[in-house]
Amino acid sequence: MKEYKLSAWPDLPSPFHRTSYRRMLSDMSHRFVTVQQLMAGSGASRLEVRLFLQMLSDRGLLLEQEAAGSALSSFSGWLRRTFQSATEERSFLR
Repeated sequence: MKEYKLSAWPDLPSPFHRTSYRRMLSDMSHRFVTVQQLMAGSGASRLEVRLFLQMLSDRGLLLEQEAAGSALSSFSGWLRRTFQSATEERSFLR
């Protein structure tokens, strides 16, 4: 899942003069956010958010990154790797 952040504050074209788009800009100016977070914070539909992000990307105003996994998923990955390698070591020693 991707997260988005503004690289600069844009002048919005007229189709994007609604309050929901300004809320999205505000959120993205402070931190990286996901599409779901933008939808929840602005009240915009998924399609509206995607079109808005595309417009910002086309203008070179959008930074993207892969969303970091949650702490729980990171911990479960560590557990899986730890116990898998311990099991492999025991079977190798037999």
